[in-house]
Amino acid sequence: MIGLKAISSAQTAQVETIIQREMKERRIPGLQIAVVHKGKVVLSKSYGIANLQYSVPVTPKSIFQINSCTKAFTGVAIMQLVEEGKIDIEAPVSRYLDGLPEPWQPIKLRQLLTHVSGIPDILRVLESAPSGLSEEAAWAKTKAAPMNFPTGTQFSYNQTNYALLGKIIDKYREKPFAQVFKELQFQVAGMPNTGFGDHRDVIPNFTQSYRYVSNLDGQKLNEEKLINFNSEFPPFRRTASGMNSTAEDIARWIIALQQGKLLKTKAALKTLWTAGTYNNGSPTQWALGWMTKPRPKHSAIIATGGGRSAFFVYPEDDLAIVVLTNLSGASPEDFIDELAGCYNPDIPASDPITALHMLLRKSNFENSIAIVQNEKKRNPDFQPNENDLNDWAYRMLSRGQKKEALEVFKLNVSLYPESWNVYDSYGEALLKNGKKDDAAQMYKKSIELNPKNENGKKELEKILQTP
Repeated sequence: MIGLKAISSAQTAQVETIIQREMKERRIPGLQIAVVHKGKVVLSKSYGIANLQYSVPVTPKSIFQINSCTKAFTGVAIMQLVEEGKIDIEAPVSRYLDGLPEPWQPIKLRQLLTHVSGIPDILRVLESAPSGLSEEAAWAKTKAAPMNFPTGTQFSYNQTNYALLGKIIDKYREKPFAQVFKELQFQVAGMPNTGFGDHRDVIPNFTQSYRYVSNLDGQKLNEEKLINFNSEFPPFRRTASGMNSTAEDIARWIIALQQGKLLKTKAALKTLWTAGTYNNGSPTQWALGWMTKPRPKHSAIIATGGGRSAFFVYPEDDLAIVVLTNLSGASPEDFIDELAGCYNPDIPASDPITALHMLLRKSNFENSIAIVQNEKKRNPDFQPNENDLNDWAYRMLSRGQKKEALEVFKLNVSLYPESWNVYDSYGEALLKNGKKDDAAQMYKKSIELNPKNENGKKELEKILQTP
């Protein structure tokens, strides 16, 4: 391990306790963690099994898929072009790429980076198309699809955005983006174990990915089963989700980024980490390839990928934490703030979701509404975000924690009674808990608040037609 700096045994013990607990509860086979503090890697550890079939342990050189964490690297690649004066993120994409559908042409590069473009998602096209669809055919089908919404009015996570950014990098670097990333990021930061590829490529030390399923081959299973989970990322889409790396490599990259080795100016780094805006001026959740976690203190800039990998940078605290796993659905983003608390206890306390999670762990999820009310009495600023609560509850739902998820959805309804989306989500959770009548009431309320909620209408119709 390069540049390791001693930390206290108490901090290490705290990290160990959290990691071991989360690996057990989330059933994570293998994991790597790296912690950066004040420009140094202060902790780098490996846990568990990289390949269950052959009992191969995770080592510091074990390579993990990082999925959409790749977008953070793409954001840096775009900002490098901006610094050189080759592109402008406020310019329309049609300035840099020809042959785009007319509705796509005025979309700004920043709107691609922050997922408010409204263009159709090429991933959805590929999922609904025959297997083996060529890149040319995939683009033709995507370009023929209608816009999802007017540009700048909504957020929609979208792989087409980053595939287009990849084309811009190719064109203005005059070489494939994979080579560009290697030369201008991996080699500069010292990342020998990082590159592009998927399970079809022969990659030394590549960990096997897994996930738990409750349905297999059209049959509902009596209990969840762990299966191999092999993701394919066509080369043209790899600026969105095609990188593989180690926790130590990413830690070095974060250090290089903050020390001005990847971007020349602090202004460029600030732009990279500044949230975009909707047409009405309100901020988006995304910056340029990164998600933002704005808080009064201890704000974080984060990247997550595939529900298995994540890294958080805390600029005010000169701290960063990288957690990579080989389990889709592990969602390490749920506990990274708590890990950060091992180095600064104020960090998890500053995030309402993390603070709530830690409180509910000590109490009971059924007490969530009462606990939030008590916290609000102590701290009037304590207000868990609607979207964060929704995302957290859905992650629990995906892990089979139906009762816990139900309580968080219920909490969200109590906190945001004027939001149609919270009723829709609560209805879905009630349905998965077998409470059809209650689910119907939630869908009715959602539709009352938003008559355009077509998904809610479909689900309500299904419920009413089912005996």
